[in-house]
Amino acid sequence: MPWAQEALERPCTLVALDKIRFILWGRAQHDGQLTSMSPQFPTAAAPHVIAPNSVRRVMGLVLCTLVPAIVMHVIFFGAGILVQLLLGIATALAAEAFALRLRHRPLGAFLSDGSAIITGVLIAMCLPPLAPWWLIASGSAFAILLAKHLYGGIGMNPFNPAMVGYAVLLVSFPVQLTQWLPPPLADLQILRPSFSDSLYTIFMGHLPAHLTWDAITSPTPLNSLRTSLAMGHTMQEAQSGPLFGVLGGRGWEWINLALLIGGIWLLALRIIRWHIPVAMLAAMAIPAAILHVLDPGSYAGPLFHLTSGASMLGAFFIATDPVSAATSNRGKLIYGAGIGAITFVIRTWGGYPDGVAFAVLLMNAAVPLIDRYTIPRIYGHAR
Repeated sequence: MPWAQEALERPCTLVALDKIRFILWGRAQHDGQLTSMSPQFPTAAAPHVIAPNSVRRVMGLVLCTLVPAIVMHVIFFGAGILVQLLLGIATALAAEAFALRLRHRPLGAFLSDGSAIITGVLIAMCLPPLAPWWLIASGSAFAILLAKHLYGGIGMNPFNPAMVGYAVLLVSFPVQLTQWLPPPLADLQILRPSFSDSLYTIFMGHLPAHLTWDAITSPTPLNSLRTSLAMGHTMQEAQSGPLFGVLGGRGWEWINLALLIGGIWLLALRIIRWHIPVAMLAAMAIPAAILHVLDPGSYAGPLFHLTSGASMLGAFFIATDPVSAATSNRGKLIYGAGIGAITFVIRTWGGYPDGVAFAVLLMNAAVPLIDRYTIPRIYGHAR
């Protein structure tokens, strides 16, 4: 290089200065002119370390962890849930595309992120497998259009869209949401509809001529327990029926265990944090355990509450929604505990057998207040 040859003929101090300038700026001063000595490396704006997670990856992992529970649903309650899942996903995607078109947003990026699919799947898992097609369609459309895009789309909704859609259906069509199939039991004389019967019922809105609702449906364990206690039966008498298993309701206990496994998988992958699930389940189990010890004939034990209804689905897959949940770790504990406590109160003394949806929505409304008083203090600033 010409500058290096000339540098050999210059005093050592000048050569040292050139070396320092080379190290610091990548340039050398040669006779009053800066000569490029190294290639320029353009840098982008911060952040320079990008997390591997994306919305699409997170939603994909959540869907994968729901697969064991879906399999349990099919085993115990038939393949009707698969039809509900397809209808829920299709309606959610169609509603998402319609809202994006109205808002002049790109379709590809938002339709492929998986958030609408998760909403449709969660609503479908909360509905009876033989619910008419318009029920899952209206619930998914309401969740996407009003509970999500009315507030600005993904990341802006203050309430969990899936729970908004389900709560609207629960309040508007309570009869249709009680038509659950029982698990396959030898000591329960109830007919099992075939897959073709399930398709006919879902799309036609009524059963085939050779079936009746009384012949193929039964109350859920939570509903059956509630009715038996209201009739004056003891807890032992109520749980001696064929709908109840070792821990909770037959079939439901396996579904909740599958959801627990999926939730632990999400914790291991660091998709969710432990604060909300642990706080919610503890807030359900502790008062249940206390009341069960004080009056075992009138109150169910903690294991029954944890393995019945939507306990695990709510704890790991609904309450942990990062958009509508609390922000700080302390806030997450308060938020999760509030959901668990409200769910227990509704189950024990309220007007609905299960209260996860209402509990989540009530605590969603309390999130701004929780965040206001639990956000950590900025270093160097007073509270």
